[in-house]
Amino acid sequence: MRLTIASGVAAFTAAILLYPLFQGGAWFWTSLGAVLAVVAAGLVSSRLSLPAWAAPLLGVAATWIYLTVAFTAEQAWALLVPTKESVVELARLVTVGWADIQRFAAPVPDTEGITLLTAGGVALIAIAVDLLAARARRAALAGLPLLALATVPATILADPISWPAFIVAALGFVSLLIADGRERVGHWGRAVLVRRTRAATSPAPRGSADTSGLRLSGKRIGFAAIALAVSLPALLPAMEPVSFFTFGVGGRGSGPGNSISIPNPIAGLRGQLDLPEQRTVLTYTNNDDTPRYLRIYALDTFDGQQFGMTQPKGAPQNRTENGLLPAPPGLSQKPKVNSVITNIQISDEIAGLQFLPLPYPPREIRVDGDWRADVDTLMVFSTREEAGGIEYEVQTTEPEPTPDLLDELELAPRPATDDRFLDLPDNLSPEIRVLANEIVGGASTNYEAAVKIQEFFTKTGGFSYTLRTQGHSNSALRDFLIRDRAGYCEQFAASMAVLARLVGIPSRVAIGYTGGTKIGDRWQVSTSDSHSWPELYFEGVGWLPFEPTPSGAAGQGSARAPEYSLPRPTATASTTAPTPGATSSSADEPQDPAARRNPRELDREGTVAAGGLPPDDSMPLIGKIGIGAAALLLVLLIPAGMRLVSRNRRVRSLGFKVAQPADDLTARIVSGRGAGSVVAAVWAELDDVLCDYGMARQSSETARALARRLTQQYEFDADSAAAMAAIASAVERVLFAKDPGPIEPMKKDLRAVRQALAATVSRGRRVRAVLLPPSTLRRLRFLGERLLDGFDLLENIRLRRTAAQKGG
Repeated sequence: MRLTIASGVAAFTAAILLYPLFQGGAWFWTSLGAVLAVVAAGLVSSRLSLPAWAAPLLGVAATWIYLTVAFTAEQAWALLVPTKESVVELARLVTVGWADIQRFAAPVPDTEGITLLTAGGVALIAIAVDLLAARARRAALAGLPLLALATVPATILADPISWPAFIVAALGFVSLLIADGRERVGHWGRAVLVRRTRAATSPAPRGSADTSGLRLSGKRIGFAAIALAVSLPALLPAMEPVSFFTFGVGGRGSGPGNSISIPNPIAGLRGQLDLPEQRTVLTYTNNDDTPRYLRIYALDTFDGQQFGMTQPKGAPQNRTENGLLPAPPGLSQKPKVNSVITNIQISDEIAGLQFLPLPYPPREIRVDGDWRADVDTLMVFSTREEAGGIEYEVQTTEPEPTPDLLDELELAPRPATDDRFLDLPDNLSPEIRVLANEIVGGASTNYEAAVKIQEFFTKTGGFSYTLRTQGHSNSALRDFLIRDRAGYCEQFAASMAVLARLVGIPSRVAIGYTGGTKIGDRWQVSTSDSHSWPELYFEGVGWLPFEPTPSGAAGQGSARAPEYSLPRPTATASTTAPTPGATSSSADEPQDPAARRNPRELDREGTVAAGGLPPDDSMPLIGKIGIGAAALLLVLLIPAGMRLVSRNRRVRSLGFKVAQPADDLTARIVSGRGAGSVVAAVWAELDDVLCDYGMARQSSETARALARRLTQQYEFDADSAAAMAAIASAVERVLFAKDPGPIEPMKKDLRAVRQALAATVSRGRRVRAVLLPPSTLRRLRFLGERLLDGFDLLENIRLRRTAAQKGG
């Protein structure tokens, strides 16, 4: 019963390591109840003397009943007994909890589903610990499931595990080991001590076994292990956490650090457009000094009333610090691609923004913090950082399509597009469907249809820009397109995206900022530059922005339609098509190229021309891997290096003193001086050679007996036998003769004996003797035992009162 309770304590103390993953404390108390249920089941199993295999089954049943009471009591019979309804509800909560785990980033809210999964997982760990420790009597192996609990926060969180929580968990495991030791000794098991102590040799009370010596050894080992576990990681390089569970981001979370906070983009856009005064949002420069749309959100779902955003997912491999972002969807090698580098500075007044305003499509970003890219949309976001006040640099690879290229790509077979970019509600007004067909009538390609739809809003449809209208309902969309034809950028963008979907063009709505106004050497983007525009998908070039909002509108003066989205010119023009997403502005007047150059780009002109970011001073990944492998190899070769050094010192007979004598005989030889130093070096080296080859000398074996045994057992030839006899004779003279006389150089004798011994063992044994010599490991073990002996002082420390204190 003691082991069952200790197993529960160890499991729960290990579960404390999970606390950084949660916001509230519901998981803590629920997990405690689950562990108590498992402990109760274990006590019943011990009381009834059930077989070992039955205890886990009883533990699972107790956990099931506990979870039923805690989460689905209303569906259970008598609030306790599981029913079909309670099982279905538990399954639903498990599904919801798993979805929440994928959706939120740590620390997650303790929802019912997440709490259920946590309590159930901790209970399973407790069952496994009880099975190994109390049933199979393998308490040491019980550390493996406990380690699984520590692995979860270690692989999810960037911060290291809290050392106080680790110490609590380690003490729980040590208490389990101590309980197992006392259980064994209590049943007259054999106590194996590191060394004997007075407490271990003193008589024990009648009828009980003395466990004090074992307890001292257990404390010694436990404290040493905990101290090393806490201090050793500080000497090791930090490792990148890898999330085995792909903790993503969520929807509307409760704040930074929980999930990505996604405000209503439409409401935020309308609020910024309605502000009575302009405020600077950001400034930027780029190497071609051309204004560009800066996208923040990509809205891809339409419910009939307004566009919404699918929750972005950012895997660890898509962090901006890892280098290139995922490739832009749909972009092939056919269109010409411009590489542009943009430096962006966000205003300090911006608060709560966890997405980066970026030109599309970004390929590489240099920014401080944990920022990640969504694979589908290339939105860049963070679950921990905010964009306010930061500065970052982004490289974009912008396609430069032409009408002819878009028509050509239209003829190629198109792969299936995600359905969400074409989905429309069934109750969409038939009048809107008829209007879409009327607008694109006569268009032979999707590109031509897209141009006609944009021209409908900007020229032929008679639309006007105003902020007075609002509404997102189905009827509001119909009124905007058919009757009122007045609105602001959100209505224009959403309406064009809907019409594009009606004619089979995948579309989405982007929200961000237009290119802003040139002030000095930087482009300045203010709140009045908030904008929304549609993005349409064309296989081969990917997502392209269009501009249905009428130009020249108040507050939208920097909004301009890309060149490729305009109707084909009737005459050949000498102008060059601008980069997609680039805008022109009245503020962008012709200037001297030298005056328009960003000073920060002067020292990296060659890099920009090559289409890449400035050289990264950090070491490439392959270099880091190589250094890590070399460091690991050096660590593994430490024993071999120590062995090589000791052998060279001994062979040179430089008065070597053995660091840790193997036994009394070696110690007596080493204690000699003068001629005995040579014999000491030879004897110590011979002792290590025997240990490395698995032929260790018996502690009671004399030098002559050892020479006789080795010569006969391994059938030495005449030279090897004479060399071994010479070494044994020299040892006896140093030990027993009053005057040992001159000692001849014994280097050749030692080499002959070593070669004779090596010839009797396998090649694998010889390789091990060189790379991982047991003699060196033996010395390291002796050093560890001395270190552990130091913990004995903890048992002998007593506070003594001084005479002054006694008199006081």
